[in-house]
Amino acid sequence: TFQRYKGAAAKLLHERVKTVDVVDPLRVRFTLDRPWPDFLLFYATPATGAAWIVPKKYIEKVGEEGFRRQPVGLGPYRVVRQTAGVELVLEANEQYWRKKPSIKTVIIKGVPDRTTRLAMLKTGEADIGYLMVGVEAATIKADSKLRLAQVFSPAGWWLDFPEQWNPRSPWHDRRVRLAATMAVDKKALNEAERLGFSRLTGSIIPSVMEFALRKEPYPYDPTHAKRLLAEAGYPNGFDAGEVTPLPPFVTMGESVANYLAAVGIKSRVRGMERATFMEAWRTKTRQGVFVTVTAAPGNAASRIENFVISSAPYATGGYPDIDDLFRQQAQERDRKKREALLHQIQNLMYERVMYGGIFEPATLHGIGPRVEEPGVGLSPQLYFTSPWEDMRLKKP
Repeated sequence: TFQRYKGAAAKLLHERVKTVDVVDPLRVRFTLDRPWPDFLLFYATPATGAAWIVPKKYIEKVGEEGFRRQPVGLGPYRVVRQTAGVELVLEANEQYWRKKPSIKTVIIKGVPDRTTRLAMLKTGEADIGYLMVGVEAATIKADSKLRLAQVFSPAGWWLDFPEQWNPRSPWHDRRVRLAATMAVDKKALNEAERLGFSRLTGSIIPSVMEFALRKEPYPYDPTHAKRLLAEAGYPNGFDAGEVTPLPPFVTMGESVANYLAAVGIKSRVRGMERATFMEAWRTKTRQGVFVTVTAAPGNAASRIENFVISSAPYATGGYPDIDDLFRQQAQERDRKKREALLHQIQNLMYERVMYGGIFEPATLHGIGPRVEEPGVGLSPQLYFTSPWEDMRLKKP
């Protein structure tokens, strides 16, 4: 399983793990090439999923492609059939070690459009509609037959300025980044998108994460934002190109673009397919402003490693002093000293306005009348249903 893992952290894991030895049928020993306080976080949690064990004999029999079509594991449900991006049909594993699932069949459908998900929920075609925000969330809240489930997972929305490392770009100037951040009315955005349930923040690191430093958001002040732009040499604003929101949250991008336009930062909202968006993020080819979010589990160090330091897979640049502080904390075994180093990094991120924090989202889901327990929020690390075997329908 370790050798087979090819996810985003594969290079890191394979470089830092010197040897893997089988001690006995139930134990393996990992020998690292240097101290790594977050090894178990990276390897054995949903931060990477690298430790999800797969059946060797089955993969050797059907091959990787066969395994993708019909995966086999030890979960509470087994795959009956799937059409990628369209539908996944699951059947209860009645011998599951933890408890027997009470729902025999679960069908998961890919429905990108929120209004369609809402319609399916109202007609009973769907029992749970995930990621319902804005008007759709308000509609569910007002419907006596439906209910709105809210959950906080380790997630955060922010403005990403990928051109800040380009000396010829307006975004290279801290005052411009601060102006954009102060131009966005985060409280109003929270009300419109998440019915006011989200927690406003000035950081990209959720406050619930280990080693997180709580930072208040920069205030909404369009007058001061215009003044900052003038001081930076843009009294009439400038054309920022494209504002690209993480799919399918187009309304977030539209709202941000409107706020930026109000202070003179002109832009056009660009919609992308999620795969294209992630590819642009990974290949560091994005421009303009990205309105983005991640709910990847982990801690403050893993979030910084992925998004902040110069070598981060989702960063277009970095600072030598932050890189150095990160290297220090990565080998620091004293928890208090390590926390102090990570807090120092987060202070520098905030002071330099590397990102424009928006909010830690309250993830909203619509629940239909048949559902007794949707399983949403039972696991603090996940914002969807988990554990699946704890879902229950109401008795007829």
